[in-house]
Amino acid sequence: MTPAPLTPVLRLYRMLATLAAPLALRMARKRFAARQGPMARFGERNGHASQPRPGGRLIWMHTVSVGEFLSVLDLLHELDAPDLSLLVTTTTSSAADLAARRLPQGVIHQFAPLDTPMAVRRFLDHWRPDLAAFVESEIWPNQIVMAAERGIPAVLLNARLSASSLRAWGRVPATASALLGRFARIMTQSDDTRRALESLGAPAAILETTGDMKAAAAPLPFDAAEAAALHHRIGSRPLWVAASTHDGEEGAVSAAHRQLCAAHPDALLILVPRHPERGDAIEALLRAEGWRLARRSAGAAPTEEQQIYLADTLGETGLWYHLAPLVFVAGSLTPVGGHNPYEPAHFGCAILHGPLHANFKQAYDTLGREEACLGVADANDLGRALRALLDPDHPERLQRLQTNARRYLKSAANNRAAVARTLIAMLR
Repeated sequence: MTPAPLTPVLRLYRMLATLAAPLALRMARKRFAARQGPMARFGERNGHASQPRPGGRLIWMHTVSVGEFLSVLDLLHELDAPDLSLLVTTTTSSAADLAARRLPQGVIHQFAPLDTPMAVRRFLDHWRPDLAAFVESEIWPNQIVMAAERGIPAVLLNARLSASSLRAWGRVPATASALLGRFARIMTQSDDTRRALESLGAPAAILETTGDMKAAAAPLPFDAAEAAALHHRIGSRPLWVAASTHDGEEGAVSAAHRQLCAAHPDALLILVPRHPERGDAIEALLRAEGWRLARRSAGAAPTEEQQIYLADTLGETGLWYHLAPLVFVAGSLTPVGGHNPYEPAHFGCAILHGPLHANFKQAYDTLGREEACLGVADANDLGRALRALLDPDHPERLQRLQTNARRYLKSAANNRAAVARTLIAMLR
């Protein structure tokens, strides 16, 4: 099927991306340095490869950050074949750090090129992928169009678009149709997304609902010996985790924990910031509020005297989920869009979340229908929920959320395998 011609909007985007490339590169460098990315590899963002291309066939899979990377990690294992090379790109340094520890042997990692014509051209000239796979909502016009111009088939995996994204694309329907029509296959998380993409002009023949791959991902890893040591140290104290907090949420979490401590003075909060480099600022805030705390990045462990454990490290989220019966998934009290609730569900955690979770609306809607999560409106509401769920006189409240979360995830196990079969068939 011949794709639709480029629209004036796409031509204008390409021209502006060319003109703005120096500014975009400077801004990307500043963000890269602020997030403590490896500056020796920043050239990858401008399309300069830091590794040679292996011979034979190659799949390029682009994920943005930690959540998207983890959703395809098991898929990368299933795609392992002697005559096939895999290239994974990420945008964030946190995802790159995780990739360095968890990618299967032989899989190449690079930082994704900026969506400027020159950076994309250099990237494609070097890597020459036989198949390009974009994950979730990664619709970058130059990458998609330039891959199509070279005859590289592209697929969109685990596709989801927020309501605001759908409205934005709906204002330029011809452009949306031209981009979506350049995919060889689009695999959506839900029938609602499939229908929405079809309404934007994606051909029905390339659309398929395969379910949410994040629900089918393997549990996060953790150090069993460290878990046992921390469990012994914490003992039977009422325990909860505030995971992936963002600027502005630590104050709310602190207020909720104060409510819990009024009923349970020995309660312990494990606070896990989304960006560990904010640890100094968070520690200063909490100490100013009078909390006694220990900090993971300083090598300290929680003691009986401490009320908050600041877990400002990368790659240990699975450890905190393993320890805690109850998790508040943050990024949902500020307009971040929420974070992945399936990760704590794998550990049988009761899940709380705020109202601002547009990026995971389907996940929370599904878990909500299964009575496997509970929404809170603000800090006061979070505090009340903590007191109710950690009430030793009513353990059934906590147990119901935990049991329902485990039950739902068992039904999601076949999604990833279905996607792997489709990719292998397309490559052949």
